[in-house]
Amino acid sequence: MKHILITAVTSAFILTSCGKATNKHAEIIDENRVEAIHIDHRAIWVDSIYNTMSLKEKVGQLFMVATYSNRTDAHTDTIEKLITDHHIGGLIFFQGGPVRQANMTNHFQSKSKVPLLIGFDGEWGLNMRLDSTARYPFNMTLGAIKDNHIINKIGRQIGEDCHRIGIHINFAPAVDINTNSANPVIGVRSFGEDKFNVTEKAIAFTEGMQSTGTLACAKHFPGHGDTHTDSHKTLPTVSFNEARMDSVELYPYKKLIRKNIAGVMVAHLNVPSLESQDNLPSSLSYAIITTLLKEKLEFENLIFTDALNMKGAANYKQPGDIDLAAFKAGNDVLLFTENAPKGILKIVEAYNNNEITEERLSHSVKKILSAKFDVGLNDYSPIVTDGLWENLNKKVNAELYEEAIASAITLIKNENEMMPLSNDKKENIAFLKLGNGSADNFLKALKENGNVTDLSHLSNQKLLEELKKYDRVIIGYHRQNARLTNAVSNADKKMIENISQNNKTILAVFASQYSLKETNLEAVESILISYENSDVANKISADIIFGEAEPKGSLPASISKSFPVNSSISFMK
Repeated sequence: MKHILITAVTSAFILTSCGKATNKHAEIIDENRVEAIHIDHRAIWVDSIYNTMSLKEKVGQLFMVATYSNRTDAHTDTIEKLITDHHIGGLIFFQGGPVRQANMTNHFQSKSKVPLLIGFDGEWGLNMRLDSTARYPFNMTLGAIKDNHIINKIGRQIGEDCHRIGIHINFAPAVDINTNSANPVIGVRSFGEDKFNVTEKAIAFTEGMQSTGTLACAKHFPGHGDTHTDSHKTLPTVSFNEARMDSVELYPYKKLIRKNIAGVMVAHLNVPSLESQDNLPSSLSYAIITTLLKEKLEFENLIFTDALNMKGAANYKQPGDIDLAAFKAGNDVLLFTENAPKGILKIVEAYNNNEITEERLSHSVKKILSAKFDVGLNDYSPIVTDGLWENLNKKVNAELYEEAIASAITLIKNENEMMPLSNDKKENIAFLKLGNGSADNFLKALKENGNVTDLSHLSNQKLLEELKKYDRVIIGYHRQNARLTNAVSNADKKMIENISQNNKTILAVFASQYSLKETNLEAVESILISYENSDVANKISADIIFGEAEPKGSLPASISKSFPVNSSISFMK
């Protein structure tokens, strides 16, 4: 496994070398020598662990089991038994709370002969799974930001939060190129539809997170961005030819591999151009994992399956058989298996029957142990829970979220310089709220800036008549669940179109830009995409409408031919 992190021993070497420097040339650190020392220490530790393991213990290292800190003691007992009796190598935590997770981690680590590699699925931070923790914008929102340094800072802060709570690898970023607005499972989890922008954002995020000692893992290989079905429920098909896959879907992986990303997660996809066997999931494909990812793309770090309980894979083989097939295909870590004991037994039997060689087994187990060394598990210490909540909810978390939202909000249309509005309160401005989310904070902020009257309570017929009395109309479309990418309802679509035909209209969208994909926007003078319906997005959007802030973002994915990817407008100076 390539060098990912410099350990304390190596860092001490650097400091000592710097201290002894007597001339300009002596001050230059020999990075190759530093890395060689790290690799040497790691190899010694890895071999010392591997050589004392039984066959079952070695195979157990391949398994990372789903764990929850919000379940009963029975769940805890089950996980503990998997650790003590079956020697699993890691845990991936899902829903729960930060202190509970930390306490469980400490407990489980104390029961494990070899320290556990702790994983987490936190694409937009710990709050994706844990209560009482900080949340960051969805990737699609980050994709609208032009300054990639902000993405790097978010990656770094998420990495620091993970490190503080004892998480060693965060299964992020998702690097799918979302070229299908109807994609039911990726959507706002993607940075967008432009492969260059997605890749730049993924690199910035990865470098930020890995700088803290938290490993990153790109997903969902070889590319889940243009699917019409959800691999949690069935096996989606990606029908592009090999040239297209190589040019677009694989582009981020090629770049991230060169940046030494620590992991790649393989999706459950049917990709006929890359795998000749009909309906063989990519997660079980030797051609996709070993031939393409490991040999052609020269990826040498950890390869994870996507969750093996997902129907895209689970429907193909029985528990145990699927684990064996995934390992034979080239995966190192078998994630979220349905039956770890059965999977371990199947792989042990295959090893004893010479279906799996010692070289193949040691290849993956030693990669896993190397990763454990890189994250400091050769010198494990328990998580300190004192002050944990405070450490995970620092001022910097809220500041970074606000900076990201302020940098993402995108103005895509502004005919006749309709915006910004004057805040002298001389104009009569009507407000109409659409969608199922709250507009309270947006309306409050609008009223602080201008003479705004809420007409949302009126019937449609009375509303259209009443609007004739107003100089301008601001329509706020607020979606409660900003992850949804479906179009606005037919009723809301008609309302936007009817009002804009007869009134000077500003449309502010607190949802994915995809929500407008079926709406005729020709008559709308100004359109502001705010992406998420948070308090921060509501306040900043109102400030932009009245010129108290500038729109800074650009569309990460297209709405229509009239509003393609990278569309953006700035206020005229």
